[in-house]
Amino acid sequence: MLLLVGLGNPGPSYARNRHNVGFMALDRVVERHSFPSFRKRFHGLFAEGKVDRRRVMALKPLTYMNDSGRAVGEAVRFHRLSPADVFVLHDEIDLAPGKVRVKQGGGSAGHNGLRSIDSDIGPDFWRVRSGLGRPVLLARTAARDDLGVVPEVFLPVGERARAPPRQPKPPRPAARATAGPISPP
Repeated sequence: MLLLVGLGNPGPSYARNRHNVGFMALDRVVERHSFPSFRKRFHGLFAEGKVDRRRVMALKPLTYMNDSGRAVGEAVRFHRLSPADVFVLHDEIDLAPGKVRVKQGGGSAGHNGLRSIDSDIGPDFWRVRSGLGRPVLLARTAARDDLGVVPEVFLPVGERARAPPRQPKPPRPAARATAGPISPP
């Protein structure tokens, strides 16, 4: 028996958010393998079905991403599963869009949903990382207009800003010398 967990945040305002890729991927698995509809259970939406004649459970925690461990831990304890029976589908911004990586165990890499699950069932569950890539980062720059006002201008990282270079910091003062050598009395 396996437990597939899709990480995301509940509610219509998050439904198409890229960080809900775990929910979206789990929905596809449930749809493709004709699981019955999700029902509320274990602080989340839960469905059971078969994949290649193996019993598989699907869970979408409704506790928000940062508290996913509560829902996952409850399902793991109820069904007496080991962490090795749990596969967590989640977003990964440090992985190129469309790339998928699977590994068992490891750290949370700053992902609060994984950190929550780690603290509830331990780190030995499977991680199915779905790459999102980093969003286009914006560099904050300044440009002076004719009136001397400094408006904020946002440019994609990599484009050179026309802001004047920063002035280097002044050197630190030298350490003070002591009054003289200390001699024993």
